[in-house]
Amino acid sequence: MGTVFSFDLRDTPTPAVRHALDRAVAWLHRVDEVFSTYRPGSQISRLARGEVTLADCDRDVAEVLRLCESAQRLTDGWFTPAPGGRLDPSGVVKGWAIERASEILARAGARNTCVNGGGDIQLRGECAPGVPWRVGIAHPSLPGRLSTVVSGRDLAVATSGTAERGPHILDPRTGRAAASDLLSITLVGRHLTDVDVWATAAFAMGPRAREWIDSLPGVEAFAVTSGDRAWWTEGFPGVFER
Repeated sequence: MGTVFSFDLRDTPTPAVRHALDRAVAWLHRVDEVFSTYRPGSQISRLARGEVTLADCDRDVAEVLRLCESAQRLTDGWFTPAPGGRLDPSGVVKGWAIERASEILARAGARNTCVNGGGDIQLRGECAPGVPWRVGIAHPSLPGRLSTVVSGRDLAVATSGTAERGPHILDPRTGRAAASDLLSITLVGRHLTDVDVWATAAFAMGPRAREWIDSLPGVEAFAVTSGDRAWWTEGFPGVFER
């Protein structure tokens, strides 16, 4: 998927957990094979060119496209699975794949885990008995510095911005790079499938993002704007402390 994935497991590595880790890694490779827009032979690339139908593809393709449709409705079109008119559900795929990998580990008995894909993270349990996970959020304009730290248990954390990849988030209305006043925005919730998509849409929204995020139950946000100013929702990040 063009990024680095890591697994941090804080439970006893039983044979079942080790096997689950192998299956989680295999799952991520399979997702890349099916959904990569950089692979001309992937199912999503062939579907975009009209060489196959949805019925010819894995069931996961239909699931992801349903998630895309739901995200498009919820964000009032600020998320689109077809930027520039070409099918590309990548904005859903990574968070969905990471959350599914986390579920594979959980079903095998791994209760305290961190699955990280390019800085988008699904957390379960805690990092040590009685100690919540802590996730540093990189400052978008000060390399090597943190802008804030998320602390809690059973969290999903996703950040969108231009610091790492430049202006790659498009305004779905124009097809051009989003003219956002944001340098980065981090969303925190329970499910990475959701917050990863919503962080992308919120970045594209720019100044409209805060009011929209306030309408999402169980989601908190921290944003850095141009001029290195910051804003955050009332519950960020302490709402997740227990």
